[in-house]
Order: sequence, then C-alpha cells, then structure tokens
Amino acid sequence: MEETRTQFLASRLFFLTAAFWVLVAMTLGLIMAIQLAVPETYADIPQLLYSRLRPAHVNLVVFGLVLPGLVGAALYVVPTVCRTTLFAPWLAVASAVLWNGVNLGILGTLIHGMTQGREYAELIWELDVAVLVMYALLIVCVFGTIARRKEKLLYVSAWYIAGGLCWTAVVWVVGNVMWHPDTGSLSGISDAILNWFHGHNVLGLVITPAAVGVAYFIIPHATRTPIYSHTLSLLGFWMLLFVYTHTGTHHLLQAPVPQWLKVLSIVDSVALLIPVFAFLTNVWLPLRERIGRLHQDVGAKFVFVGTVWYFITCLQGPLHSLPVVQRLTHFTNWVVGHAHIAVLGFAGFISMGAVFYLLPRVSGRRLWSVRMAEAQYWLMSIGLIGFFLTLTSAGLIQGQAWLNGEVIYRILPQMSLYMVLRALLGIMMLTGGTLFTINVVMTIWRGQKVDS
Repeated sequence: MEETRTQFLASRLFFLTAAFWVLVAMTLGLIMAIQLAVPETYADIPQLLYSRLRPAHVNLVVFGLVLPGLVGAALYVVPTVCRTTLFAPWLAVASAVLWNGVNLGILGTLIHGMTQGREYAELIWELDVAVLVMYALLIVCVFGTIARRKEKLLYVSAWYIAGGLCWTAVVWVVGNVMWHPDTGSLSGISDAILNWFHGHNVLGLVITPAAVGVAYFIIPHATRTPIYSHTLSLLGFWMLLFVYTHTGTHHLLQAPVPQWLKVLSIVDSVALLIPVFAFLTNVWLPLRERIGRLHQDVGAKFVFVGTVWYFITCLQGPLHSLPVVQRLTHFTNWVVGHAHIAVLGFAGFISMGAVFYLLPRVSGRRLWSVRMAEAQYWLMSIGLIGFFLTLTSAGLIQGQAWLNGEVIYRILPQMSLYMVLRALLGIMMLTGGTLFTINVVMTIWRGQKVDS
C-alpha cells in the first residue's frame, strides 16, 4: 500500500489541483455571467473587466480543471495497461508543482492585462515555456513507462495519452509562434491561420486525446466489458491526427484566407465524424446489456455522460463549419454554447469522473461522499443542459436578427433574459464545483481506508 501511495503521488497532486482550480475558474465564470446580465457591476475595477476575465476563465478551465484531472488519471492508466510502475514518478510530481505555478501565472498575468492578445493563445511567452517544460516532464514519464512495459499489446489508452502529449508540444510551439518571443505572433492573415490552428487543436489534439484515452480505460473497466474492436480504436486514433489538424480555419470563412484552405477545413471538420464514431462505437456498442453497471459507480457515470456530450459536440461542430450555417451562427452565443459543451461537457465531465473513479485507487481511501458526488452530477448536468439551450437559443435569435439587418443595440434587450438565466445556471455550476472540491479533499484527508 505504501508503494502504491508513493507511485501515484503525482496523480493525487493533479487531482487536488483540479479540485482547487475548478473553484477559481468557475468563480470567474460566474462573475462574467453577472457582468453580462448587469454590465455596470464592476465598471470601476480594471481586474474584473470582461476582456481580462474571459481569457483567464477559459485558460483556467483548461489548465485548472480539465487537464489536471485527465493527466492525473493518465499517470494511473498508462502504468496499469502496461503492467509496470510509473517511470521516474518524481518527474510527474515536479510537473504537478510547476502546473500550479503556471495556473498562478495565468491568473496573475491575464487579469492584469499581460497577454499576447490572441484568442486561446493569450499566455505570455514565459508561461508558454513553462507549459512546454511541464509537458516534457510528463513525456519522459509516460514514454519511459511504455518502454519498460511488461504487456506486449499496447492498449489504445496508452496510444492516445502518449500521442496527445507529443501533439501538445507541436501545437503549443507553432500555435503560439514561440520563435517570436517579443510578440508571440506573426503579421497579417498568416497569424490568424496559426492562431486558429492552435485554438482548435487545443481541444482536438491536446484535450481530446487525453479524454478519449481515459474514457477508453474507465468505461470498459467499470462495466467489465472489452471494447468492441482494438483495430477500430487505432483507426480512430490515426484519423483524429489526420483530419483534426486542418479544421481551425473553419473559424475564418469570412476572412481573406486562401479558398483551398477553407475547403480543406470544412471537409476535415465533417470528416471528424469518422474518429468520433469509431470511439463511440467502441465504448457504446458493448454496453447494450451492461449499461446498468455504469450507474453502480458515480465516476463511471460522469465519464459516460462525457461521451454523450462528445457525441452532441461533434454533431454540432461539423454542422457549424458549413458556410450556410455560419451565416446564421458565427459570432453569436451559439458558438459560446458549443464551447461550453465541448470543454466542460465532454472533457470536463470525463475529467471529474476520472477523479472520482480513480481517486480511491491512488489514495487507498473510499470516496468520502457518494451522495455529494451524485448531487454534483445532477447540479452540473442540469446546469450544463440549461447553458446549452440558453446560449444556443440566444445565438439563433442574434443570428436571425443580424441576417434581417437589425443593428446590434436593438438586439441587446432581447438578450437580457438569456443572460440572467446564464448567471443563475452559473450558480448551479459553481455549487457543483464546490461539492467536487470538498469531496476530493475530504476523500484524501478523511476517507475510509480501502483495506479497513
């Protein structure tokens, strides 16, 4: 037991990281939601300007909640499927410590206006370097573990986790134009192309591989059912890399981007249905008579719902890439709703589910309160469904009004009710996040020992 606790110290640190920063990220989100409902609320506080809170909120959801939970899970999954111990676990611990330093840097710099000013690539150059260092430490741990594995067949979870770590390094360097530390950008339309190469691939080649890899482990493990086809899973892996790389330009269909690149981005956005359905077929098809087993563990239930949001997200995303649809939806709250179900619904639910499912295994203690986890599940599920419906409806109203030639200020009164609903739903989400924090901390601190 002592060896297990030492081996998975990094996993516990990453889980605690997710438990702490989820409160910060969701608090910033609620402050912004209140500001959208009552714009004058924080008018005299520069650090609470929407233009500063929004990038801080987005980056802390990614680096504060989603990725720490998935990385902590990955550090358990890879040694387990390889039937060995984690290579150089102290490097993973160092990465966890540096990770929290990066989050502090994100919060401190962005709310004080220190930014590169590029969407989803706002971090200053020094923080970009720190991100690469903490990922390099994880790459050494994961590939070192795979290199000394005792299991000859490399399970698909290890493929996705290892691949995602490598893809992150490429996406981060290229997307943040790190060879220009003074500006972190190029000039003209070339910078817009690289910006959206980065922005979309943060989800597709950084977050998605980690989330899919973890789900590929937890759902079969919880239901005691193998995946449908290992060959199909590897097809999905390579197709994800092949088609996702070019999709970012579908955010620039109204910009003077080369036409061939626009067409490629649309075609690849639709082609994303191939790796998505390869994954969903693999984890859903074997559940035909065993789906009830998922409800026996609240963590597994979170992960399964995350795959449902993945399905919805990846139907809406290719639809949104079509020019005829973008005329109605682009630059509206439709896109905001889509982003919430992609990051929080798909990856966030899988991350939180992985924490609940694996925390007893890496801490040697049972989950402190299953009832609290169930309450969080319903609060966040209802809250996210409400977010999606509210923001999608608001976006369709905006898009239709603008297509009919309405000026922006005449649409704003129609948005008031939706922004109030968004703030109220934000309270539900923050309450759920608070329950998550309490449950994780109390499990590690006072949870009943598994062997007692």
